[in-house]
Amino acid sequence: MSSQAMPPVPAGHGVRGPDAPAHDARIHDIGYRRYDGERLGAMYARRSLLVHSLRGAFGLGRSARAKVLPFGLFAIMCLPAVVMVAVAVTTGLDELPIDYTAYAMFLQPIIGLYLALAAPQMVSLDLRFKTIPLYFSRPIDRSDYVAAKAAALAVALFLFIGIPLVIAYAGGLLAELGFGGQTTAFLRGLLMTAIFCVLHSVISLLIASFTPRRGFGVAAIIAVLTIPYFAATAIMAVADEQGNTDAVGWLALFSPGTLMEGIEATFLGGEVEFPGEVMPSDAAGVAYLAATAALTALCYVLLTRRYRKAGL
Repeated sequence: MSSQAMPPVPAGHGVRGPDAPAHDARIHDIGYRRYDGERLGAMYARRSLLVHSLRGAFGLGRSARAKVLPFGLFAIMCLPAVVMVAVAVTTGLDELPIDYTAYAMFLQPIIGLYLALAAPQMVSLDLRFKTIPLYFSRPIDRSDYVAAKAAALAVALFLFIGIPLVIAYAGGLLAELGFGGQTTAFLRGLLMTAIFCVLHSVISLLIASFTPRRGFGVAAIIAVLTIPYFAATAIMAVADEQGNTDAVGWLALFSPGTLMEGIEATFLGGEVEFPGEVMPSDAAGVAYLAATAALTALCYVLLTRRYRKAGL
């Protein structure tokens, strides 16, 4: 074998194979450098995720087409409030046609459509495009992700319902319906809206978290929020026709919509919406509160466990 030295390798050219001499190795600087700025921590990451999810619920930061449905539904939500204000001002009504506490129940179909639009947008797309591990590479864990998503949808829904209530309240004051009475009724309406939003948000997110297909999530949310309500209402009507009025109030425990109607009638001075206008008993009212709290907690726990699943 010749003892002649190997010719030098030009700079910038790598040498392939295991027999390459060590002195020909090269380390190239491709421009990466360590982050030396301020590290904002987990709280900033949680807040950023919440704000990002809240904006996404209204299509903000996305294309114009993504904003059409949420803002179109929001305009429909505001329309009854604007009409009530116009009628109250021009005709001199003594009270608004729709109570503040009943506004969400009156427009449940529109709210259901909005939840079916917003909840899959928040969680189903993360499952479909497998971006959840990117969130967990930041200083947040699964419980932070669930809390941020649930809070974002609840706040978005509260704005979706609450802003029309503000319009109606301003119109009531403009029509001189009485500051004290309108303010008390308005605050009751906000409390009813908060309970409604928390319960329906966790239910919708739980349903949407089980499918990466947005269309399936939309259909499932509409079905879960609609079918039990009409089934419970139909059974309540049958019980009322048969004279079993005591059972009417207890049958309201079997759907989120009738639960909200029961709480409104029992504790917030709203009109009874049950078949036959049967007023629920005090015991049934306590059961409504307990069932709402239990259902909210159960859905939140199941949602948290959903994101602890291995390989998610």
